[in-house]
Amino acid sequence: MDPLRLVGTWDFRREVQDHRDGSVYTARGEATFRAEDDGRIRWTENGTLTWPAGSTPVTRTLFLVREEPGGLGSPSGWRVTFEDGRDFHPWTAGAVEHLCGRDLYQGGMALPPGPPRSWELSWRVRGPEKDYTMRTRYSRPFEVEVAPL
Repeated sequence: MDPLRLVGTWDFRREVQDHRDGSVYTARGEATFRAEDDGRIRWTENGTLTWPAGSTPVTRTLFLVREEPGGLGSPSGWRVTFEDGRDFHPWTAGAVEHLCGRDLYQGGMALPPGPPRSWELSWRVRGPEKDYTMRTRYSRPFEVEVAPL
């Protein structure tokens, strides 16, 4: 899916299941996809992470970047990078992997055909530092239609 179709605001709900101690965390917030002048798409998330003992604000920024000719070969022609420019993974509906130190992120996106109203991203993370499953559902905010007076 062309990530330009995601430009705008999305609500997100994320669940993180820690397989080491059985903890479950949830995050809710807003994700914004904004086309930048340099051709990248800025992907910003702001929300609140909650667990039984409390909550904390969370934020992150990623970028969707068009690949240069002769690049790593993402099927979509786009890649996801971290805010500092480090490569994360190809932008594709297929399975993706990312090695973070000695921890392996294995994930995938469920991107619907046609104009998206929602989509999902999931990760299974394993390694000496991490062992969790994270699922995020993005959906367009509910829009109220107001009849003219």
